[in-house]
Amino acid sequence: MATFTLRSETFEDGQVLPAAHRGAATGLGGKDESPPLGWSGAPAGTRSYAVTVFDPDAPGRGGFWHWTVLDIPADVTSLAAGAGSPRGDGLPPGAFQLRNDGGSAGYLGAAPPKGHGPHRYVITVHALNVEKSGLDAGASPAKLEAKLGPNVLARASLTGIYERH
Repeated sequence: MATFTLRSETFEDGQVLPAAHRGAATGLGGKDESPPLGWSGAPAGTRSYAVTVFDPDAPGRGGFWHWTVLDIPADVTSLAAGAGSPRGDGLPPGAFQLRNDGGSAGYLGAAPPKGHGPHRYVITVHALNVEKSGLDAGASPAKLEAKLGPNVLARASLTGIYERH
């Protein structure tokens, strides 16, 4: 799979997620604010992007989807901090969010169980060869991989870490 570059102004790959990007439910200054993201170097033929945030270390059903944004136009190469608000006010026209595994739209910050050890929050931008995902806001994030998998040209990832003691 081809790759391209993904960065955030608030943390580097493999670093601890800043408090703003953690869950408000932690009571530790979390704001459920999606991180600012910027990407470059996507391959020719990219017609849209999808952004996902997944915690593969979450207990239970094999991980936890914290955020999914679909149908980001190909000429958009960044999302501002807080773009993942429940209403999606900061998203570009035409883009929309799926429900996270907490059951709501928008970015749900990092909030691993206390004492569970460090969790990885894998942020991925998927460069797609289709303009529209063919999904709607009612789809589950798990359907994303099956639906978009054949249309992914390249991926860029960035991982934040968080642990609650």
